[in-house]
Amino acid sequence: MAAQGMSGGAAEWTEAGQASSARMTGVAAIALAVAFNVPFSVLGAIYDYPDILRRPAAEALSKFVAGGPVLILTWHAFMLCALALAVMAPALAVSQRRLATRPALAVGAAVIGALAGLAQAVGLARWVFAVPALAQDGGPAAEQAFNLLNARGGVAIGEHIGQLLTAIFVIQVAMLQAGEGRRIAAPVGLLSGVLLIAGSGEGLALALAAPGELFALTTIAGFVGLTLWLITTGVGLIRNR
Repeated sequence: MAAQGMSGGAAEWTEAGQASSARMTGVAAIALAVAFNVPFSVLGAIYDYPDILRRPAAEALSKFVAGGPVLILTWHAFMLCALALAVMAPALAVSQRRLATRPALAVGAAVIGALAGLAQAVGLARWVFAVPALAQDGGPAAEQAFNLLNARGGVAIGEHIGQLLTAIFVIQVAMLQAGEGRRIAAPVGLLSGVLLIAGSGEGLALALAAPGELFALTTIAGFVGLTLWLITTGVGLIRNR
């Protein structure tokens, strides 16, 4: 009898710990959804982001100088949000139940999500550690270097690879949520993932010298969906019994 009591107490303690961890992950997901949109909104207000990315390098660099330290710190905050996704992805993807029922999908989502956050952070880091020097130098050489840096670090790594990985991560977790009966978070995640995949075609369109405005709008819609998905996922984790 005593052994059974100890076993039952341990099980209750484990369940309580899992519930507490899930609530913490839910709060973190909602916080990330809010935090991600703060630097994005500030950049839109003081740097015309994301429209500035498709304007001439001279304009982007001169406007960067005008933004001063506030602009650099805002880009740094944006980069930290991407790193936060890399850290949080395993917690959003993996649970004891998922490891028991769909381990390959759960572990795959954790890995892809971490890579997605890392790729986006690498792309955003150029605004903190490389662009300031180019903006101060100015001139044709700096503008050419900016264009190359923007094409490789921005369009290729951050916007294309990072966005594709983010979309795959969200779709994978949404598939797990669908199997768990999450009737709001699952469809929101699937839709936002599809939109992000479609929007990632902007980089390829630019490489082919084709119009990319529609892809850009799709990407914005996808990230709005990502925000809603993080919030609904977070609320579901907090309320989970």
